[in-house]
Amino acid sequence: MWAKSVVAILFLGISMTVIAAHGDPSATNNQTANQKTAKSTLAVGIAIGGDGRLWLARVENQRLLVSHSHDGGVKFHRTVVVTPEPEDIVADGENRPKIAVAKDGTVILSWTQALPKGHAGNIRFARSTDSGKTFSSPITLNDDGRITGHRFDALTIDGSGRVVVAWLDARDRDAARERGEKFSGTSIYIAQSSNNGASFSANQRFQQHTCECCRIALTWTNEGPVALWRNIFGANTRDFAIANIDQGGVRRITDDDWQIDACPHNGGGIAANGQGLLHLTWFTNGSKRQGLFYKYIDGDRESQPLAIGNPANQASHATVAAMGDTVVLTWREFNGQSYLVQMMRSNDGGNSWGEPQRLMETNGAADYPIPLISNKQVLVVWNTATEGLRVLPLDRISTVKANN
Repeated sequence: MWAKSVVAILFLGISMTVIAAHGDPSATNNQTANQKTAKSTLAVGIAIGGDGRLWLARVENQRLLVSHSHDGGVKFHRTVVVTPEPEDIVADGENRPKIAVAKDGTVILSWTQALPKGHAGNIRFARSTDSGKTFSSPITLNDDGRITGHRFDALTIDGSGRVVVAWLDARDRDAARERGEKFSGTSIYIAQSSNNGASFSANQRFQQHTCECCRIALTWTNEGPVALWRNIFGANTRDFAIANIDQGGVRRITDDDWQIDACPHNGGGIAANGQGLLHLTWFTNGSKRQGLFYKYIDGDRESQPLAIGNPANQASHATVAAMGDTVVLTWREFNGQSYLVQMMRSNDGGNSWGEPQRLMETNGAADYPIPLISNKQVLVVWNTATEGLRVLPLDRISTVKANN
């Protein structure tokens, strides 16, 4: 039987932090005119380091910028330019810059650089070994030399040196077409490092015939890195698959039977709780079920799909974070006037859930919300065009474990 916990989590609405929508994230709402006219994108990367610092990666005026906060997002410090030359960096919708922090403090970044040719791009990488003061010169990870689709990068680390970057790659499709052959979807390729990104292995093909524009989700488990992606089964059934990158063995993890000859632009989310459980969330419009769903995986055992969100409000783009018995789901809805951040939480490893809570809303354009969990804090981060970056803490008060 599973161990259950009783966790008191308070929603601290008065503690919500609002960072300026444009310009230096250390600024408050009294921005200068120049800051207000700076061209920013909405999709940001966010991570919590082992020392509790919150790290932010964002794109402004074709530059990738990194800053950090010592106080849970109340104020961000030391904005550093990662890309010395302008790049057309993709930072919207299903694609955003990725950031992670290793145990030794190395700050690791990946992102997608759009190229002038339609749907073409490069997967880029940089890192900092001095706590974000300076960054290495950006490198391109895809090594095939083709001007083609290398997009929708995903990043995960074990914290102790291993780095895995995965992306959607069109090289196999292009080669098949050059041979006069058909090729459905695209492929997943990966590059790996064993030294926190100082060097990378040659690209490896991980999976063929995947959805073209649904993001890949990565997490690190006790058995290595695990990927979740929307796969193409049969002629055009686009359900989700999961696999351990080290061990292989593709496992179909959803049976929604969504048959569509197009990409839904709606990837899934995955999180490992550090105790052997995997938590998944995904969107489907299949013949068996429609909407947003959640399930957990415990070895060979899977929970039944749990419907989440309000379909009438276009609930979509859910993300999950987990640590121990605490699991947090966030997603975005639109009620016809405003975008809303909705959240559900479980205090017993996904066995039971509280009622959905509306955390934030905005009348302007908005990114998808991102939940984060560390030993010290639980945060929901949301970037909006009107209010700027909003960091909302959820205070984990206490955990009392009891046997079933």
